[in-house]
Amino acid sequence: MNLDELLAFKPKKVELHETEDDLVENAPALKRVRKETTPSAPNEENGLTDEEKLKLLQTVAEDEDLGEALDSGGVKRMLLNFEKKVLRNQEMRIKFPDLPEKFMESEIELNEEVQKLHVIATVPEHYAILSELNVVETLVGLLSHDNSDIAIAVIDLLQEMTDVDALNDSEEEAMGLMDALLNQQLIAVLVQNLERLDEKVREESDGVHNALAIIENMTEFKSAEVCSCAGEQGLLPWLLKRIRLRPYDANKLYATEILAILLQGNETNQRLLGEKEGIDVLLQALAYYKRREPGSLDEVEMLENLFDCLCSALMFTPNRERFLKGEGLQLMILMLREKSQSHRSALKVLNHAMCGAEGVENCTKFVEVYGLRSLFPLFMKNPKRSRKGVGGSPQEYEEHVCAIMASLFRNVEGNGRERLIGKFVENDHEKVDRLMELHFHYLQKLRNEDCLFPKGVPPSEDDPPGGAALENYMQRLEAGLFVLQLVDYVILELCLCRNPTIHARVMTLLNQHGDSLHTIKRVVGEYVENMEEGGGEAVGTEKRRLMAMVDELAV
Repeated sequence: MNLDELLAFKPKKVELHETEDDLVENAPALKRVRKETTPSAPNEENGLTDEEKLKLLQTVAEDEDLGEALDSGGVKRMLLNFEKKVLRNQEMRIKFPDLPEKFMESEIELNEEVQKLHVIATVPEHYAILSELNVVETLVGLLSHDNSDIAIAVIDLLQEMTDVDALNDSEEEAMGLMDALLNQQLIAVLVQNLERLDEKVREESDGVHNALAIIENMTEFKSAEVCSCAGEQGLLPWLLKRIRLRPYDANKLYATEILAILLQGNETNQRLLGEKEGIDVLLQALAYYKRREPGSLDEVEMLENLFDCLCSALMFTPNRERFLKGEGLQLMILMLREKSQSHRSALKVLNHAMCGAEGVENCTKFVEVYGLRSLFPLFMKNPKRSRKGVGGSPQEYEEHVCAIMASLFRNVEGNGRERLIGKFVENDHEKVDRLMELHFHYLQKLRNEDCLFPKGVPPSEDDPPGGAALENYMQRLEAGLFVLQLVDYVILELCLCRNPTIHARVMTLLNQHGDSLHTIKRVVGEYVENMEEGGGEAVGTEKRRLMAMVDELAV
């Protein structure tokens, strides 16, 4: 129906009836006939008021736009119109750089055209057209527009177009869009916007949030590429600067979440974080909560993200020295003493800082600053599930405590080691009793699940990487075998520490439960056999040390 037909439209006349009931019964379903004397009555010529004509024309126009957006031809027409508005705005700004009133109209039209492009997010199968017409380059270029409202509008559009839920069924098109955005240095341009936006303004704060959402969406499809760009294009330093801000808000939560993604398993970003004094930034952010509790579940999530960032950063060995110099050990120990929600996560951080041969200095310092006083009270009690799920399950809690203890036995020598062993003698060997309690608990747990020892044919050289034998071993570790290995390693250390009372107590408890040192030797022996191959000289040395201890333990 064209415009002339719309304007010539006349509704069918309805005969007026004598009674109101007859009028209601015979009136059209969607519209009642009203007397011509009323102010809104239609004129005789067209049958519609001017207001009704305008609304009808707008509805038809919107329907036509929607219909066009659903096919490739409609998408192309929309994009070409968009490009025209962009060029028009550029021309007006060049022609009248100091007269905003001259180019403001073109700016408003450009903003409206950007809003119309949101419909393209509903048809991701046509995303290839964006690259064909170089629209991706135009969109990324608009992020640097002098008018921040235009940049925010484009950020909002890109956030919707990269939404993971919308792209799940169009993975190929999504990959194409991501590649095009990365080729245009999107991360660097977004960082420039993040620097200039004022989060005290509601609209600009929303723009920051949407910019971070774009980055998160892209990590779902191009995680390695985005993580690689983070350091090169300035994202990681901006995230650290944003985390420094003390008050909690949604954007700070989002910044910690993105940082945790960028650091996980990425040594380049872990190194860069250390070079940018990121360890100190994370410790300062966590120090705010050493005697405070998070005020909401979202703030709890942010706190967990900060701990996760610190754990990932500590996987890069030089960062452990920065952690030590920044008094990170003292902060974690203080959190253990306060017994706040964060003490479980503090255990996880200590585990990462003290594990392996690289954790010698941190282990030694831990004993020197009286960390044993905070660790053993946690070791002695049965953990309860956190009300808000902070710090993981009770099994994870016991895993971290036992892992820290195992690291101490491995890395601490001299007077510090004597102090550690002395803890197991005091109060009538109560800590030995607790250690054996954990041994029997996890031993029985694995027996109940029928996964204490390997099933079937043992792994051979012909087994492919990630084969059935390895999968079975990983499942057993998750079921509690790893905690049992840690516990039994500590028992092995205590039995060989030349303290007769400790050895006698262990043997007494084993005999009471019908068990023997043979089980402990077998558990530790399997751990040694499955230690990662190719881990360098340090791993080889550790394997030989443990096998010597297993052989030395007399059954």
